[in-house]
Amino acid sequence: MEPIIPRRIKRGSFLRVLMSSFFRKREGIEHRPRFPKLSAGQICLTWVGHASFLLQTPKHNILIDPNWANWMLIIRRLKKAGIALDALPSIDLVLVTHAHFDHLNKKTLKMIAQKQPIIVPKGVKSLVKGLGFEKILEMNWWEKIEIEGTEITFTPAKHWGARILADFHRGYGGYCIKFDGRSVYHCGDTAYFEKFPEIGQRLNPEVILMPIGSYDPPSGRDVHINPEKAVQAFQELGGKIMIPMHFGTYRMSYEPLHEPAYRLIMAAKKKGILSSVRFLNEGIPTLF
Repeated sequence: MEPIIPRRIKRGSFLRVLMSSFFRKREGIEHRPRFPKLSAGQICLTWVGHASFLLQTPKHNILIDPNWANWMLIIRRLKKAGIALDALPSIDLVLVTHAHFDHLNKKTLKMIAQKQPIIVPKGVKSLVKGLGFEKILEMNWWEKIEIEGTEITFTPAKHWGARILADFHRGYGGYCIKFDGRSVYHCGDTAYFEKFPEIGQRLNPEVILMPIGSYDPPSGRDVHINPEKAVQAFQELGGKIMIPMHFGTYRMSYEPLHEPAYRLIMAAKKKGILSSVRFLNEGIPTLF
């Protein structure tokens, strides 16, 4: 388990925190799973790591925020991607929540592009153009599209979408995917904000992929939800299952790597919803 780093050290030495992971051996293995054949109404979710998921329905294989990168500039991946890239099933659709490097990885996107459509926020089309996707669809908050019986709604978030510092025109958000009376909501990157009850009322999400890490960044900005607020948001959304994400894969913030999961367990237990929290192992297909 990762040792707790005192605040006085963390606050003054983020480079030291980064360097502590620089030489750390990457953990985990890349699986070559046997993906199940799904019946009507079934969902299969496989966590790749960080915010990357493979969502399988009886009709579609959907990749959300695919990122197999072992390095992002100076940030090293600490846990290997859960699935070997060449072990993926045929991908029907790709969703990208925003343009940040840990969510929109061009090298990964180019490797998985096989003339299928990709959905991105407004203003992000230029970043994925020419990577090999047949159709690029841009969405604004609350817009909906339907693809062969699967309804996708782009939802608000409290974050930002810039690829570079002077880049203010790109959108950001999350996706609620509905099919056969089931729904999965990937929150994207977000801090806690007042729209969670509205999202719950309008979309009634069932399975919620909730970020819980990177809440203590060097900038001090309130742009990632902490575990306690994640529990509050989950309750306001009215979800049935919470699947934690966005923790433990890259060291992007001051909090110790083990802390988000520990704090989430404590907060969920306090609120009486621990049975609703499902931690996934990277690379293991899980039916819901």
